[in-house]
Amino acid sequence: MRIMKLIDEIKSKASKLNKRIVFPESMDVRTLKAAIFLMDNKICTPILIGDSNEVKLFASKSGLNLPDSIQIIHPVSDPRFVEYSLWFFEKRKSKGLSEDAAKSLMQSSLYFAASMVVHNDADGCVSGAVNTTGDVLKAAFQVIGMKKGSSVVSSIFLMSLPDGRNFTYGDCAVVPYPDSEQLASIAVDSAETHERLIGTEPKVAMLSFSTKGSAKHDMVGLVQNAFHIAKRKNPTLHIDGELQFDAALLPEIGNKKAPDSEVAGIANVFIFPNLDAGNIAYKITERLAGATATGPIIQGLNAPMNDLSRGSSWEDIVNTAAVTCLQAQ
Repeated sequence: MRIMKLIDEIKSKASKLNKRIVFPESMDVRTLKAAIFLMDNKICTPILIGDSNEVKLFASKSGLNLPDSIQIIHPVSDPRFVEYSLWFFEKRKSKGLSEDAAKSLMQSSLYFAASMVVHNDADGCVSGAVNTTGDVLKAAFQVIGMKKGSSVVSSIFLMSLPDGRNFTYGDCAVVPYPDSEQLASIAVDSAETHERLIGTEPKVAMLSFSTKGSAKHDMVGLVQNAFHIAKRKNPTLHIDGELQFDAALLPEIGNKKAPDSEVAGIANVFIFPNLDAGNIAYKITERLAGATATGPIIQGLNAPMNDLSRGSSWEDIVNTAAVTCLQAQ
């Protein structure tokens, strides 16, 4: 089985959904290359935010043939600008946002793109090749907001191993030190993301340096509490914790260390207790096991708005757009 099989399957599924994905960073060569590829291969309908003349000139100078069929929207001159600005003012005025400040923010491609998603003028947003993660998530949080039942915006990475196995790791990019409530929300959201993107039933392991009370520590207690909260949030979810990684992954060790567990030895969703562990683990899996890491994929929002690494390639942007299509189902 090829390493890229999972992302190929995601692209194939996305191509059947006819989703509209908006890209705020139109003055970026990688974004334009991705938009052209997405349009040509009918993976989604890309929408660019920016001044049409400037974007077309930039594309031409970059040696790109930008099709006229790709829509380019300039926030201030768009007829929806006033509607979006007033809506955003009403949404945030209790937080101290003035009407003038709302209009000023709506001139930003990030805020306008996020508003398109909220108003169903786009199905999802992909940004972060130029903007920082903080700016992308701030716009996502303020404009799109969190979905019901989520207590935190978090992320997952899809990890595709050379032998064809696919796992979900969370959170590896957003929440540094989640409390029990946040960790539970990450677990529930990661399970939902796993099922939507990979299509297999999630079996969630809440990871720790302890398995079922083998060690006593505040951090172990935090994971144990998170497990119970997650189970209350979704009683039908296959989840257990706390588990060490080997007990979660390997049947012979899972059966020995946690014989009564419903996920020990067969877990496919791994929830790390903090960002240190998650970020280190996904990079180790990528570099030592030869895995392909797709992400970070943002979750916990009312609608999909995904963040890119500023070191992303245009192929990474294509992959993230395809993932966003599936999230928008």
